[in-house]
Amino acid sequence: MTQTLAHRWRFFRAGGFDQVQLETPADLAALRGLDQKLWASLACPVSDLELDRRMLDYIDLNRDGRIRAPEILDVVDWTLARLADPGVLFQEGPLRLQSLTGDAEGTRLRLAAQRLLDVLGRPTDDSLALADTDDLALLFPPHEYNGDGLVPAALSPDAELQAAIADIIACLGAETDRSGEAAIGEEKIAAFFEQARQLHAWQARAVEQGLEVFGEGTGAAVEALSAVRGKVDDYFTRVAMAEFDPRAAVLMNAQEEELVRLASLSLADAGELAGLPLAVIQHGDRLPLGKGLNPAWQSAIDELQERVVRPIYGEQDSLSSAQWRHLLALCGDYLAWQAEAPQPAIAGVLARERILELVDQGVEARLLALVEADKAVAEAADGLVELDKLIRLRHGLLRLLRNFVSFQCFYSRQDKAVFQAGTLYIDGKSCDLVVEVDDIEAHAKVAAASDCFLLYCTCTRRGEPVRGKETLNIVAAVTAGTEGDLQAGRHGLFYDRAGNDWDATVVKLMQNAISIREAFWSPYRRISNLVSEQVQKLASSRDADMVSKAAGTLEDTAGAASAAPPAFDIARFAGIFAAIGLAIGALGTALAAVVTGILSLAWWQVPLLLLGVLLAISGPSMLLAWFKLRRRSLGPILDGNGWAVNAQARISIPFGTALTQMAVLPSDSDRALRDPYAEKPRLWPWVLALSLVAGLGYYAWSTGMFAQAPAEPAAPAEVSQASTE
Repeated sequence: MTQTLAHRWRFFRAGGFDQVQLETPADLAALRGLDQKLWASLACPVSDLELDRRMLDYIDLNRDGRIRAPEILDVVDWTLARLADPGVLFQEGPLRLQSLTGDAEGTRLRLAAQRLLDVLGRPTDDSLALADTDDLALLFPPHEYNGDGLVPAALSPDAELQAAIADIIACLGAETDRSGEAAIGEEKIAAFFEQARQLHAWQARAVEQGLEVFGEGTGAAVEALSAVRGKVDDYFTRVAMAEFDPRAAVLMNAQEEELVRLASLSLADAGELAGLPLAVIQHGDRLPLGKGLNPAWQSAIDELQERVVRPIYGEQDSLSSAQWRHLLALCGDYLAWQAEAPQPAIAGVLARERILELVDQGVEARLLALVEADKAVAEAADGLVELDKLIRLRHGLLRLLRNFVSFQCFYSRQDKAVFQAGTLYIDGKSCDLVVEVDDIEAHAKVAAASDCFLLYCTCTRRGEPVRGKETLNIVAAVTAGTEGDLQAGRHGLFYDRAGNDWDATVVKLMQNAISIREAFWSPYRRISNLVSEQVQKLASSRDADMVSKAAGTLEDTAGAASAAPPAFDIARFAGIFAAIGLAIGALGTALAAVVTGILSLAWWQVPLLLLGVLLAISGPSMLLAWFKLRRRSLGPILDGNGWAVNAQARISIPFGTALTQMAVLPSDSDRALRDPYAEKPRLWPWVLALSLVAGLGYYAWSTGMFAQAPAEPAAPAEVSQASTE
């Protein structure tokens, strides 16, 4: 009985955690047995990765836009099962046909590869490169069946079917065929004609019930009747009122006052007459259709006679009340049917007549027949799809694993990781840890836990889109150097992985420690900025006070011109000068005490004192920066982008200096140290400083601070009693 030996894994330590090394086919074969707690990540988004997108789509089987650990394991097993020599995954170059297995799957892939080589015009070759399957139109021409169950317009030579496919795409949108063309499948065909049949059944009911009594002109007839219905009903009601009460006969016609008013107007526009009755009630139960009508309604009545009266009753010059009620009944049924009309979504894109035409032509069955014919070659076509999948996994699977199972690419610095979008140049630095983000605010909430100094930038490339985009958002980690002049609104230049340049503008900063050296000088910069701000505020306020006082003085000058000038108060000014002298003396005494204290120390104690002062000021800032720099992590930056990072992934201080480079002059360059526009040195600050030191020294000497204290006399020794005796 034999016992299977467990696979011996090799790990390397980087980022504060142990990461697995994937160096042999045996490592890939045993990957399913590796505890997923040891994986660097467990899931990642398909977008914004510097990997072949079609390969990622092959891995993302459920099409949710994410890749998870189980999908990684499945695709590794799938790839190894089709390669007789899995070592090719660790090699560069094309995929050779002899690398395929000899089983049924390998044979099918080999036949598909030979068919593809024939199409490419290389029947004697025995290898396929990644570029050979880039153009899917070569593998799957749009005018040939490809087995995916989708039919583009070019698949059918029938012009009617081509137009129908275009109409369905316009209504319901398109799917992408293996040829790359816009196409439709069985689901969209069924969804379209389900709506179309509802409209067709409603239309057929009108024919069955005889509702379209006017034939093709029924719609126009109903519109003509509806336009005058209220006015005709008004006329016959007025006639009925006159019959009910003879006294109403005069009142039901137009009033004399209204006629007098209209007589004074220009009646070139008949619209002024629209409010008058349709005809005088003396015509009785028959409404005239020609002479005797209100001129404002003549054209509408002519339309009624042409489209409604003549098709039913023939030529006649008047319309009775009974005939009018009959016409209303005919059109009423039509109006009720029309009110029940379905409102399918496709009717908002296509005309109703076109939808009914597609149903009458039997287009649905013809399209479904195309779909079935396409599916019939699925087995043969799937061989080409699997071949394309294998070629792409041959080139990109190992790179994905070294950025998913471990972060080997990121920490080895031999090549950029798949999540690194490019390099940002700004403020004399180049930042390599750059990640593309969709929502800046949402990402910032998660990335705040990274303890990195982050720059969020909006990048634009006007008129020259890359992958269909002219704008994108990035986040860059500044991991070395100093903060400098980094602030919102600062501009830089971003180079993506393809070398395309983008204008970058900082829109948000997340400020954290960058280096211990910067933390050392940080307190002094803050104090300097505080003093500068306070001095500027004081100067501004004093300037404003001086201007306001000067303005007040000028206003009071005219009124006080005759007044005598105030007498000079010598006592007041003497007090002021005394106060100033007292303040200067106090300051000098304090400085003298400090100097005296320093001079009283031994020479080796002076550097220690200065070092202690520096540590007291900069120590807390440096200590805090040290703790934060030790906590810098890649994980939250990727988590904010949808990753599921499974480890700390620290960014140490030495590693951070590799991710952000500072401007350095070339080693063989010449440098002129003289700046012709530099400010010339001034001597008066040095003279003032030396004078101050000399004055303090003289003050200390004159007060006896440097004089040695007289030695105290020794106490006289006691004479013993024995000696005195």
